[in-house]
Amino acid sequence: MKTQSATWTRREFAQTLALAGAGLTLGSPALAQAPATRRTKLGFDNFSLRAMGWRAPALIDYAAEQKLDSLFITNLDALESFEDAYLREVRARAVDQGIDLLLGSWSICPTAKAFRSTWGTAEEHLALGLRLAKALGSPMFRCILGSRDDRRSPGGIEQRIEDTVKVCRAVRNRALDAGVKIAIENHAGDLQAWELIQLVEAAGKDYVGVTYDSGNVTWTLEDPVDSLEKLAPYVLCTHIRDSMVWETEDGARVAWTAIGEGCTDAKALFARLAELCPGVGVHAEIISGFAVDFSYFKPGFWEAWPKARAVDFAKFLALARQGKAIPPFRPADGQDRRQAEQAYQKAELERSLAYCKEVIGLGAKG
Repeated sequence: MKTQSATWTRREFAQTLALAGAGLTLGSPALAQAPATRRTKLGFDNFSLRAMGWRAPALIDYAAEQKLDSLFITNLDALESFEDAYLREVRARAVDQGIDLLLGSWSICPTAKAFRSTWGTAEEHLALGLRLAKALGSPMFRCILGSRDDRRSPGGIEQRIEDTVKVCRAVRNRALDAGVKIAIENHAGDLQAWELIQLVEAAGKDYVGVTYDSGNVTWTLEDPVDSLEKLAPYVLCTHIRDSMVWETEDGARVAWTAIGEGCTDAKALFARLAELCPGVGVHAEIISGFAVDFSYFKPGFWEAWPKARAVDFAKFLALARQGKAIPPFRPADGQDRRQAEQAYQKAELERSLAYCKEVIGLGAKG
C-alpha cells in the first residue's frame, strides 16, 4: 500500500510546505474561496530581506524563484552602480525573468530628522531617483517625508509637509519629462491619510501620488482599510504587511506581522484595493519581530497630534480591541544572530506570499 507522501504530486508537496506556517492545508475552506482568476500582480519589497544584504541581481532571481510578478527596490544601495550600462543589465535581467521593477529611496524632506545627504540635496536626491527609475522601467519613484519624530519638530508636521512640497515642485518638469511619478509613502508614523492627501494636492497630483503602506497606518493611529479608502484615488503602489494591535495600560501596542497573522481585515483590504485601485500591484514588505507603544493615555502624547480626528482614532481603538499580545523575535540560545535574522525574515516573507497567493488569490503567474 502506498503511503500518503508517495501519492502527493511535487506541486502539492511544495504547497503544503509553503502553507504550513500560515496554519492552512490544501483542503482548507479558505483556499476554496481563493479567486480562480489571478489579476492583481504580486511582489515584494527588498527591505523584507534586509538581513540578506542582496543586491539587485540576486533580488530579481529570488523574485523569479518565488514565481512573483514584481520587485520593489527601495534602497538605492541595492544598485551596485548608477551607470547606464549597469542599469540596462539589471533591467534586461528583470525582463528576461518576467519581473517588473519598481524603485524607491529615502527622505526628500530637507528638514526631516530622517533626511540624509548621501545623495546630495533633497532636490538632487529626487532628481537622481527619477533618472534611475526611468532607466529601470519603474513608472514611479517611492520616497518618504520622514517619521513620527517629525511631528514634534519645529513647526510640526505641517512645516515638514510644506518643505517636501517645495522639493517636489522643484523637480516637477523632470518628473513629467521622464514619465515617472513621485510616490510619497505614509512612513513610520509621519503622515495620517488626510495629511498625505494635503501634501499630494499641494504639490500636484499630475506627477505626485502615494505609496500606501498598510503597516505604517497603524503607527498613525488609523485603521488600514479605512486609510486605504481615503488614499485610493492617489495610490500608485503599495507596501503591505499585517499589524497586531492590542490594548495596554497606557494605550496600545503595535507589532507588525506577516500578512494574515494580525488583526487587519486582510480580505477586506485586498478586496478594496482591487476595487478602488485597479492595476495597482501588491508588494509584501514584512518588518516584524518587535512592538512599539503608543501611550495615548499619558500626558503630552497628543501634543504631536494636534489635529487628530476622533472618528479615525475610534476605528484604531476598535482594531486594538481585537488584537492580542505576541512575543518579539529572539534568536535561539547559541544561534548566530545574523543567520537567525535571515531565516526569520525569509520565513515571514514566504508565509505572507503563500497567504497572498493561496488565500487571497493574488499573482498573475499563479
